[in-house]
Amino acid sequence: MINPVHRLMNFLTDQLWSIRLARLRWWQAWPLAVLRTLIVIGRDLADGQLNLRAMSLVYTTLLSLVPMLAVSFSVLKAFGVHNQVEPLLHEFLAPLGPKSVEIVEYVVGFVENMKVGVLGAIGIGFLIYTTIALMQKIETALNYTWHVKKLRPLSQRFSNYLSVILVGPVLVFTALGMTASIMGTDLVVTLSQIEPFGTLIQFVTKLVPYALVILAFTFIYVFIPNTRVHVSAAVVGGLVAGILWQTTGWVFAAFVVGSAKYTAIYSAFATLIMFMLWLYLTWLILLVGASIAFYVQFPNYLTLSRAELRLSSRVRERVALHIMQRVGRSHYESGPRWSGARLAEDLGLPMELVEPVLAMLEQEGLLVENCDEDEPVYLPGRPLDTTPVRDVLQAVRTAGETPSFSPDKLPDDPGVADVVRRLDEAAIRALDGETLKTLALGEAGTGKS
Repeated sequence: MINPVHRLMNFLTDQLWSIRLARLRWWQAWPLAVLRTLIVIGRDLADGQLNLRAMSLVYTTLLSLVPMLAVSFSVLKAFGVHNQVEPLLHEFLAPLGPKSVEIVEYVVGFVENMKVGVLGAIGIGFLIYTTIALMQKIETALNYTWHVKKLRPLSQRFSNYLSVILVGPVLVFTALGMTASIMGTDLVVTLSQIEPFGTLIQFVTKLVPYALVILAFTFIYVFIPNTRVHVSAAVVGGLVAGILWQTTGWVFAAFVVGSAKYTAIYSAFATLIMFMLWLYLTWLILLVGASIAFYVQFPNYLTLSRAELRLSSRVRERVALHIMQRVGRSHYESGPRWSGARLAEDLGLPMELVEPVLAMLEQEGLLVENCDEDEPVYLPGRPLDTTPVRDVLQAVRTAGETPSFSPDKLPDDPGVADVVRRLDEAAIRALDGETLKTLALGEAGTGKS
């Protein structure tokens, strides 16, 4: 008789990953997909990269927390809601128990004592730099979970980050104010005195903080990564992250209550250590939620071993042709411009696979990136009506070649040279007269140019 533990391990390491979920009904496939996601998330945590990036964000947060709050505080002060910052910090640090009061007092004291006029140009520059650095660090960490290696252009980073820092707090407090106003209307007060509406309104009131936390996570997952994130995937990640954050808060609060001995050991440093631990858990939960959103959008990455997807030369050639066709068609038909994220979404591929092909086409001058718009887009780098299609294939074939590693460095064998020559000549004959214009307008193979 097979040991039940061995049967379970065999299922988790073999049978679970061989099941084709597309052939199952949704209520059968959903639990298996959740189980796969849990195992993959556990593997990612065991790898240590998420932990390292969460710890890095803790350090950056400690450095930039006061400057970031100072910038937001100055904006909120203009709207007369700056006094609400302290209660919001108390809510965020509630799991620290009585220690949260001490931390909030220190932070708010630093913010209120910061005189922008006294800082000077260097001080104001450092203030803005530390604030932007935190946002950039968050984007880098989220880009890692989304397998994106390229940051936004500097100008776009600056404008987007400042928009979040300046406008984000205003929107948050506006939402809180609208919620409080709605709950205080005569209609709601009257309904609250009638059952079952009273119980229902009380239940909804308790859910509002959870909904705002989930909404905040969802917003971060949609806006921050330098790729196009489906709202449905971001909502799933935000929901899981929000539930994890609230649950972890309860557990951490219980831990703080029973940590009197740590206060005796670390003395005055105990509060700082607890604060750093809570920041670490918060950032780790944020990254776990981002990973879940990624796996929801790209289930092909749900494999037992870490999936390092690579395109074959044949697929890279087709992807390059698809990209040039879309960019060219948009050029001739004055359609919407194509960004890297939009191309990846249209091709059904993650940015991790599309970025190298775009780099190949840029390197050969077939595409140029225009960063003047809100989102960088790609435009033709050469005249489409005179650029042969074979230049696209040649760009893919020669990508990565250097003087040290080129065909000229290989042994000069007449047989091999003859085969390569005949292949090149056949490609030239097959694509004779085909330009990027004919490819873009769907006239390839008709002889038109």
